[in-house]
This record gives sequence, structure tokens and C-alpha cells, in this order.
Amino acid sequence: MIFAESNGMKYSDRILVYGYGNPGRQDDGLAAELIRRVDDWKHKHFMASFISTDCNYQLNIEDAAAVAPYDMVIFADASDEEIDDYKLTPITPESDISFTMHAVNPAYVVNLCREIYGYDPEAYLLHIKGYQWEMKEELTEKAVSNLDRAFHFLISFLQEKRGITKCCPEEKQKQSL
Repeated sequence: MIFAESNGMKYSDRILVYGYGNPGRQDDGLAAELIRRVDDWKHKHFMASFISTDCNYQLNIEDAAAVAPYDMVIFADASDEEIDDYKLTPITPESDISFTMHAVNPAYVVNLCREIYGYDPEAYLLHIKGYQWEMKEELTEKAVSNLDRAFHFLISFLQEKRGITKCCPEEKQKQSL
């Protein structure tokens, strides 16, 4: 199946999906696996021209430069919050630096982008429920199930948000005539 641009999508619209977490700590590696899946999907469906991915162990202040060129940024992280499987929350830039198990939070990165570059992209955080955090390179079965649901949600969200419609090869061929 291929995807095409629709009236809501301009070629210049750029999306960054940025995962962070430590794959060597069991479910903390959920975002890294999400990024691998998004990479596979974007190439298979010819989306690499406007969807980029990045992945790191933690967010840093330097990531303000990484998000600046994009119209939308979706950060992804493993979560130990009381959620069922995943949730997506909008990010509002905030100047209060808050340290967690990662160096800085996404809202601070977006705020730095606004302060330094005069622009803050539309931003979200995809929280994916994890369960185990031991020093082991293996996701738990329940976390993989949550990842599956989060991935399918993310793909649908990207399609809806940017007005991307599915089309079959015959439709694409008709459009080019």
C-alpha cells in the first residue's frame, strides 16, 4: 500500500519523531523500538521525505537545535505512570528546567527552541507504559503489547494530523494521468 499527499499536506511540512530512553534497561527501550518501527514504516510507505526520526538515551539542551527545523515534533518515552498502555499529551513550552531520569524534559527543549530560534514546533509526548527497568536488553511482553498499540495509534495520528490519505496504486496512477 502506498500513501499520497492530500490537500492538508504541503511537501514542506516536516515531522520529527524523537524517542529517548535506554534500551539496556528493559522497558526503558520502548522508544528506541518505536523509532525502529517508524523508520521501517516511513521507508515502506514513501514517507521518508517528510518524516524524520531520532533516538537517544536522554534529552539534552542541544536538542533544541534538532527540533527547530520541524513543523511538528513527537517525543516518545517509556512511562511508569498509571496509564493503561499509552497516551499522547500536547507539550506546552516551559522555561522551568525539570530533571528526571533524563537530562531535561521535552517542554524545556521546545522552550529553548523558541528562545534561541524564535520558533516552537507543534509538539507532543507519546508516553508508552513500561513495567520493568532492570539492566537487561529485552522488553517485557506487556510492554511490547503497549508498544504495538502505541505504534498503530501514532501512524493513524500522523496520517490524520497531516491530512495524509491512503490510496491504492490504481488511484495514484489515475492521479498522474
